[in-house]
Amino acid sequence: MRPKTAAERSARVQKILAVLDQMYPSATCALHHSSPWELLVATILSAQCTDKRVNEVTPGLFKKYPTIQDFAGANQTELAQDIRSTGFFNNKSKSVIGAARKILSDFRGEIPRTIEELLTVPGAARKTANVVLGTAFGIASGVVVDTHVQRISRRLDLTKQTEPVKIEKDLMKIIPKEKWILFSHQIILHGRALCVARKPLCAECGLNPLCYAKDKTAP
Repeated sequence: MRPKTAAERSARVQKILAVLDQMYPSATCALHHSSPWELLVATILSAQCTDKRVNEVTPGLFKKYPTIQDFAGANQTELAQDIRSTGFFNNKSKSVIGAARKILSDFRGEIPRTIEELLTVPGAARKTANVVLGTAFGIASGVVVDTHVQRISRRLDLTKQTEPVKIEKDLMKIIPKEKWILFSHQIILHGRALCVARKPLCAECGLNPLCYAKDKTAP
């Protein structure tokens, strides 16, 4: 039954969060990195690309360009070829070089720790900024909204919006702030494991009793 009151809707959200904690208690960012800067680069590269592919590219990339100064001084055409397999490589190479130069010139080489400052960095829109602040610094600046979070938030009727920024606003209203970081990681894992785009594995899903999505699959 769909909840009818605000109290019932809130109780349902709490149940969803409890089930996610049971299913994915230690969910974290899948992008491999050893510093906030490396995470920023990896997140920029992950746009329209799988984390698996990015993780295949970044070890060689960070070996070739070990410091933020190396990226700032990189040849854009050469860097584009280094990241070619992640797709949209021309735009991504411009963003990474621009990000390196911006951080060196405006932030003394340190990744800024506020959403407002980080959004001034080339390549760092809200999703990227939220990933970096949440994973690298434990700062809950918002909810990461990628394709999995978009799809599953709508399936779970946590939002009716289609635009990431509007979806994030809806989620920030109903998800406790202390859960923002973990929630997005859990939903992303869930989207890869069970709640896939086509033919979700509803029979295996602990959220099945709480879900009334129109595209649920029969057991």
